[in-house]
Amino acid sequence: MNKFLLIGTLIMFFFKNSAMANYEKFFYDFKIKSITGEIIDLKKYKNKVVLMVNTASYCGFTNQYSDLQNLWDEYKSKGLIVLGVPSNSFNQEKNKNDEVKKFCEVNFNINFPLTSITDVKGNNAHEIFKWAKKNYGSSAVPKWNFHKILINKQGKIEDVFTSFTKPTSDKLIKKIEKIL
Repeated sequence: MNKFLLIGTLIMFFFKNSAMANYEKFFYDFKIKSITGEIIDLKKYKNKVVLMVNTASYCGFTNQYSDLQNLWDEYKSKGLIVLGVPSNSFNQEKNKNDEVKKFCEVNFNINFPLTSITDVKGNNAHEIFKWAKKNYGSSAVPKWNFHKILINKQGKIEDVFTSFTKPTSDKLIKKIEKIL
């Protein structure tokens, strides 16, 4: 019987999720700099669902920008915020915010909020990504560009999705619709 208890405990440890997290802070307690240099106080997204995605201009997944824009267009009136977080953590982003902004607007007609170029992993990661790891575990840490973190209306992590999950996939859309 002790063997099953040990295995059960290990499974719970490795599959930690937001329901088990003891949140001291919530998503809405943070601020992040926008691509144009203003501070985005995430409190303005309180009671909304947020899909936070680390992005990059030179990645094989960069075409997901189109799907992110389509998702934004379809669901923003229902309370979804798509928040793009350009990052050079995987050495695939431009060097300057204005270059990223222009790239996104010219190539993908992006008009959802974008942050400044931000570290998303390691010691230099923005505090919001450290918060995500602390409260959801290592699955919240981006392993590559276009990693998606879905935040519910309570400001907690609802789920995470890898780079391979398209923004308009049934799996992601169903989860968004469920918590909207």
